[in-house]
Order: sequence, then structure tokens, then C-alpha cells
Amino acid sequence: MRFSGVAWTGSGFEVAVLDGSGRPAAPEARFAAGLTGAVTAHLLGLQREFAAAGEQLVTVVDSTNGMLDGGLTAAGLAVYRADPWVLPARPAFGSVPAAELARAAVRDLAAVVPLGTDTGTMGGRSAEMVAAIDASAPELERMIRSGRCLWGNTGDRPVVALTFDDGPNPPHTDRILDVLDRYAVPATFFCVGLHALAHRALLERMAAAGHQIANHTWSHPYLPDLSRTELLDQLARTDEALAKAVGEDPGPRMFRPPYGGRTPEVLRWIGESGATVVLWDVEPCDWSLPGPEAITRAVLDQVRPGALVLLHDGGGDRSQTVAALPAVIEGLTARGYGFARVDRLPVT
Repeated sequence: MRFSGVAWTGSGFEVAVLDGSGRPAAPEARFAAGLTGAVTAHLLGLQREFAAAGEQLVTVVDSTNGMLDGGLTAAGLAVYRADPWVLPARPAFGSVPAAELARAAVRDLAAVVPLGTDTGTMGGRSAEMVAAIDASAPELERMIRSGRCLWGNTGDRPVVALTFDDGPNPPHTDRILDVLDRYAVPATFFCVGLHALAHRALLERMAAAGHQIANHTWSHPYLPDLSRTELLDQLARTDEALAKAVGEDPGPRMFRPPYGGRTPEVLRWIGESGATVVLWDVEPCDWSLPGPEAITRAVLDQVRPGALVLLHDGGGDRSQTVAALPAVIEGLTARGYGFARVDRLPVT
């Protein structure tokens, strides 16, 4: 068996491969931000090479990297997550080195968690996440009352906000923008900083079309696994990348926590950043690739006035979301709904 680790940095990704004894089994590889397809192709090439020799390839990411596993698993790679308690300390900014991620699986494959398109990056930690979210309810309610969180308080007018997470991600973001242009529908894009760094032209297109561009962290981490400094760095660096792309000072920004992950402490730290937290009311789980018809049906079944609709333009192949979007827009329009950016929804 061979073990690969995929790390993220402030500028891209690193891949290391070890054999069952923990020795290098292939040269380390580095990829610039935005080259997620190249990372996938590299790993698939290694998988074919090792399979020809009768060896299986295991790929390991960590809980601070939610950018890759969806695409990797959909491509047919065996992907696992290493949690903080099986890893050494992280550097000031970035995941632990790629070789250390691979080494966690070398030491004990049972200590890392297998992932799939149906589980998402945080598969196996659902109960923990739900408990943390429940414990955060009083702090979240205070933020809602003070206008620092949008969730269930966006009015009773027949207006909804279409939101897209995890991009920018060509070609899927381009195609979503094409559909929004065709129907003259405004939307909000919660962007991952490392992707924004690589795809400035897409951010410029969003801004020129009048869409809202908002913050979704630098590397799509599970926030409760971060320190205060790490979390605030993720937000600040993403704000900087977005501001450079659209040529303006973002000021206080709207922020969506990956997976909705939160604790009372995490919410207080986000509050320190000046960001307004944006959650969601309608979730068709398009990330799990249920098919365009299922995505459309889930949105229309769950919608209500003032709803925040969670869709994805990044995190993998989003062709199903692209295919569903016209029917979603037409179905909502037929029911009398209009569309607004999140920052222009009426708040009660």
C-alpha cells in the first residue's frame, strides 16, 4: 500500500507519497492555487502506477482542508481525513506538511476516517458537530438579535437569496454566472480564499454583474479545530484576496462558516472580525451529487419567503448544480418569488 498526503499552504498545495515503511515513494509535488484538477490528475497517475505494481493508493487530507476531497473521491481515489489528535501541530498558516498527513495513515490506517461523496469532509464527526451547534444556540441567538447573524430573520416577503459556496471554480462558476445572467438574477458567492487567489477574473466578472462576493475562509476548515489566531487569519487573508480582485475595500464582510461549524467561542471570534455570519434555510445537498432533478425538487420543497438557499459552485464537479439552476429559478419565479443578494434581503 502507498500513502499520499495533500497539504494546503498560503499559495497552493503540496503532495507527498510514502510507502508502508514511511519512506518516500515518489518525489514531492507542489501545485499553485487553483490547480485542483492538476492535483487530482497527479494522484490518479500515481494510483495507476501503483495499481500496475499491485499496490493501492490511499490519500489523506485534514480537517482544515475541505477543498479537495469531493473532487478526489468522485474521481475514484480513496480519500481519508486525519484529525488534529493524530497529527503534529500545524504551522502558523497551513495544514501540517503533506508527509505528516501520509504518515498518520502509515502509522495506523484505522486512525484516519474514510470519506465519500455522500459523507463530505467531516464524515464521522456528525454527532460532535451537532452537539457543538446546539451548545452555540444562545450565542447565535444574541448575534441574530443584534443583526450580526442572518438565519430565519430575513423577512416574510416572497424574496429568496441564491448563494453559492466553495468557489470560484472554473468551469462551473462560469456556467452558473451564465445562467444568472440569462435570467437577470442576483446572487451571493461565498468564496474560498485559496481559490479566489487563483481565479481573479471570475471574481471580477461576479462584481461587474452586480453579485455579492463574501468570505468562506481560506481553506474551508472545520472552524472548531482552529485556534483564534488561525481563524482570524483565515478570514483576514480571504478578505484581502477578495478586495484585491474587485478593487475595493470590503469593510465589514458577510461570512459563512464551512459546514455551519461553530461553538460559542468560535462565534465570538468571528464577531471580533467584524463579519456578519450568514447561515442557510434551504439545503438541497447538491454537494452529494443527487442529480439535477433532486436538487431542484429539494429547493422547491423547502423554500419559504426570505429563504437563504445553499448551493455550491466549488468543491468538485458542480455540473449537476449548473443543470438544476434554470429549473430552480423558473420554479421559484412561477411561485411568485423574486431574488436578492444576501446583503439586500429585508431583515426582520
